[in-house]
This record gives sequence, structure tokens and C-alpha cells, in this order.
Amino acid sequence: MTLHASAFPLTRHDLNMALIIARREIRDSFRDWRILVPTVFLTLMFPGLLNFTADRILALAAQYNPEMIADRLYPFLLMIVGFFPASFSLVIALETFVGEKERKSLEPLLAAPLTNGQLYLGKMLAALCPPLLASYLGITVYLLGLWLREGVMVPFSLFSLLVFLTTTQAAVMVAGAVVASTQTTSVRAANLLASFIIIPMALLLQFEAVMMFIGNREGLWWIVLALLLVLMVLVRMGIKMFNREELLGRELDQLQLGNMWQRFWVRFSGRDNHRFNLLSWYRNTFALLRPLRQPLLILLLAMLLAGMLGNYLAQQYPAPPDMASSLTGEGRGQYLGDLQVLASRLPTIIFWHNTRALLLIALIGVFTVGMADVGFFALPWVVLSYVTLPIAAAGENPIIFLLAAVIPHGVIEIPALLLAGAAALRWHTVVIAPPPERSLSESWVMAAADYFRIFIGLVIPLLFIAAYLEAYLTPQILLRVYGN
Repeated sequence: MTLHASAFPLTRHDLNMALIIARREIRDSFRDWRILVPTVFLTLMFPGLLNFTADRILALAAQYNPEMIADRLYPFLLMIVGFFPASFSLVIALETFVGEKERKSLEPLLAAPLTNGQLYLGKMLAALCPPLLASYLGITVYLLGLWLREGVMVPFSLFSLLVFLTTTQAAVMVAGAVVASTQTTSVRAANLLASFIIIPMALLLQFEAVMMFIGNREGLWWIVLALLLVLMVLVRMGIKMFNREELLGRELDQLQLGNMWQRFWVRFSGRDNHRFNLLSWYRNTFALLRPLRQPLLILLLAMLLAGMLGNYLAQQYPAPPDMASSLTGEGRGQYLGDLQVLASRLPTIIFWHNTRALLLIALIGVFTVGMADVGFFALPWVVLSYVTLPIAAAGENPIIFLLAAVIPHGVIEIPALLLAGAAALRWHTVVIAPPPERSLSESWVMAAADYFRIFIGLVIPLLFIAAYLEAYLTPQILLRVYGN
């Protein structure tokens, strides 16, 4: 029997076949009292515990502004109630494939007439449904207790926000855990890999708590959108990486650092012998730019959206008056004077700052599957767009300011940033859809070698030139344009 990998996106037939697997797994989960009883007990107990905690906190804070605290505290506790049962999903999802492999029950399932995509999606839905139902049960119990004891009714808009937030967080955790389950050979190894899921989600939960307490609920909707994008990436990555033959054949995870380094060096140096030709190396390095067209388009789109976001933020949250004064008039003159004093050391400072920042972004991007590459690349353009409004409000022409302050060195620095960001994005997203002729580790190592080859061969020289232009040429142009 020959089974072909499912295409992406999935068809209705694929979804129907996946639901067959999901129903089987959910039925088995509800038959196991060791899973069902702790889930139900903890789900029903946790809302009461949080209600008790909320009463104690409100009694302690009654001397301040109890109504405002209650308005922020109850939604926060409702968010925790939904997240707590959803965290159980990791335990179920991590055993979806590797657990059945250890129990010797995976072979009959893999022999079923299902494609890889149908099987993968069915197991993921099965791991998601029980914890998600527990989360909805916990939210319902908490809301009933809040209404019966305190007479507090949560607005529907806030309720829908928290339901969407809980659902997307649980789905992202399950998708990540199922990917880990397909790439490990034991439940113990999968549990260790779960730290790469639970730690980012715990940090995200803390960030959501801060936004909840300051009353920024619009920002939470943006988090829901971001989680949906992450979910799409993880599902696509899982379907592309899932291979039943490799899952059955893999018996031991081996980290062969020697082979990885050899592949990296051959790809980076462009040779597998002792001869090295710099001209040929640069010719092949320029050939690596062709696959960067799609990442470059993504970064250019991010730049455009960042400019629009910065302008929107400047209108919604006007800058303080001292910020405009620092960018115009005497403040600008003082800034240019400081640059003249630091001119001898400034190129080195600028060069090392930009280099360290790009390498740090590349390191963070490894753990965020490229999302940090786009986010950090867009951040300076948000700031740059934001400062144009106070400049215009002070009577200056923001276009002239940007042409004088950014373009002289930006004609070199911006292409360097785009090259570094696109190469990093291609490196970090190769795990989403690795080439079929290479393994995941081989594709990742070769993409890393391409990144460092472009970074060292092209980006660093451009950053070096841009640093000297920013230190010596840009201040002179600013002096000529604005006088003083």
C-alpha cells in the first residue's frame, strides 16, 4: 500500500479522515480515569480557589480603588482559569506519537489507509479537544461563581476575547507538542523539549497579565492574531516534517556535532578540499541572494506596515514636548555638537552596535521560528515613523529631516539590514518546510552556513562603510541643511 503525503492546505476528505482519528483518540482519553478524574477535579477546584484569592486581594486593596481593581482582577483570574486546564494539553500531545511508539501500539495506526497529513491532523485534534473542553468548563464554573457570589457579569466582548485567547494558546501549545512528539524517540525526551513550549507561553501569559491590568484589551486581540499565525506555521511545519517511515525507523537520537560542523564548513567555505579562491567564493555568495527574494518581500512589507503603525501611534499617543525640542532647534544643535566630539570613536561604536544587534536578533530568531527577525527589523521603522509627527508639529519638514538624517548612510545600511534580515528569515523558517531531498538537521545547518556566509561576506563590509558615513557624512549634511 502506497500512501502519499497530504498536500497543504488540506481538503475536506483529509479533514474527515482526520476526524476519524480524533474521535478514536478522544474516546480512549475519556475511558482512562487517570486522565479524566484529575482533569475534571482540578478544573472544578481551581475557579473556587481563585475566587477565594480574589476576595482576599480585594479586601486588602479596599483602601485604594476597589472598583478599578475588581474590573482588572476578575478578567485576569478568568484568563488564568482558562489557561490552567489548557496546559494539560502538553501531557496528552507529547504522547500522541512517541507514547504510542513506546507502548507498541503505533504500527497498526500507521498501517491504516491514511495520508501523513490526515493522521497528523487527527492526532493533533484529539490532543486538543479534552483540555480545551476542560478550559471551557473552568471558565463557565468561574463565571457562575462570580455571578452567584458577587453579582458580577462579565461583558460579552471581554468573554469572547478570553475564549479566543484560551483557544489559540491551547492550540499553539498542542501543535508545538505534537511536532516535538514526532521528532523524538522517547516520552522523556519529548517532555524535555516541552520546556521550549511552556516557557515562551508562560512569558506570554505574564505579558498578557500586564496588558490586562493596564486595560489594553485591543492589544490582546493582536496577540490572538499573532497566535493564529504561529498556529498556522506550526501545523504546516508538523505536516511537512511528519514521516511515518522515519518515525518507526528512528531508534536513537544522536547529535553528531562533527558531521554537522563538516557540513557547515563545506557549505560556508564553498569547498571540500584545501584550495580556496576568494573570487569564486564571492561569486557563489552572490548566487545565494536569489533564494532571498521572498524573505526580502516580507521584510519590505513589514517596513511599510511599521511606518504606518508608527504614524498611527504618533497620532494616538502624542510625544512629549521635550522630545520635539530635542529633535529641533537648540536640542538638535547640541546633538550634532556631541557627534563632533565623538567623531573619532563613533564609527567603531556604530559598527559594533549594529553587528551585535543583528547577531542577537539571529540568535533569538532560532527560538521564534523567524518571528523575531520580522519584529526586530520592523521596530526601528516604527520609531522613525513615530518621530516624524513631532518634527512636523514643531514646524520642520519631516521629509527633509529624514533625507538629511537617514539617507546619507541609509543607502548602504538599509540594504545591509535587508540582506541580514532576509538571510536570517530564510535560515529560521527552513524548519517549516525543509526540502524533501534533505533531512531537517541538514537543511537547518546549510541554511545557517548560508546566513553566516552572507553576513560575513556582504553585510559586515556594508555595515563598516555605513558606520563611517553615519559618523562623518551624515552630521555634516545635517549641519549644512540646518545651519548653526
